[in-house]
Amino acid sequence: MKITCFLPCRKGSERIPNKNIRPFSSYRNGLIEIKLKQLSKVKEIDSIVLSTNDEEIIRYAESTGIKNLIIHRRAEELSSSQTSTDDLVNHARSLVNEGHILWTHVTSPFLNSDAYKKIILSYKEGLSQGYDSLMTTSLIQSFVWNERGPINYDRSVEKWPRTQTLIPLHEVNSAVFLSSVDIYTDRNDRIGENPKLYSLNKIEGHDIDWSEDFEIAESLIKAKIANV
Repeated sequence: MKITCFLPCRKGSERIPNKNIRPFSSYRNGLIEIKLKQLSKVKEIDSIVLSTNDEEIIRYAESTGIKNLIIHRRAEELSSSQTSTDDLVNHARSLVNEGHILWTHVTSPFLNSDAYKKIILSYKEGLSQGYDSLMTTSLIQSFVWNERGPINYDRSVEKWPRTQTLIPLHEVNSAVFLSSVDIYTDRNDRIGENPKLYSLNKIEGHDIDWSEDFEIAESLIKAKIANV
């Protein structure tokens, strides 16, 4: 099974300036340094395609000496905050011609090499069980409402049930999407009709989207609660 990692990493984060390569904890080149080191240790990944328009990231990536790293200079029209995920799906498919695509992000620093290996193994097992793809999630097992009321429990049965008895909901955390190239071609999507939901714990699923997330992640490392 040939697996190619697609790692999109554009320049110009609006919420956290230079988010992908600014110093993070003890890592001078930040999140991109962490993620490339993690991915390079996963033997199940045949190649890593880094798609970026950031010259600073490109210079760092070129200096790593990672043998299976392919650096793609992404066109500016595919590198804005307005670029749709559908456009990136087509972009990923244009860069990978065969096998399976593992789509991941640098913003999941605590998803380490061992975690990727387990995810790939679970994906392979899932294919034999009738699943056609995999995506990672974070479990929500608490009181969830919308404007009409609760959506994961029935107040006419019990107004405040124990949270342990609530049916967990899966929040897509975007740490990993894994599927075949055929799904990208046939469905123009990064998951199929029957994806396996692979839940991560709160540390692994931590996503750096806002400045507070960046600071929390650094604090977790400093307190030795998490490591990369």
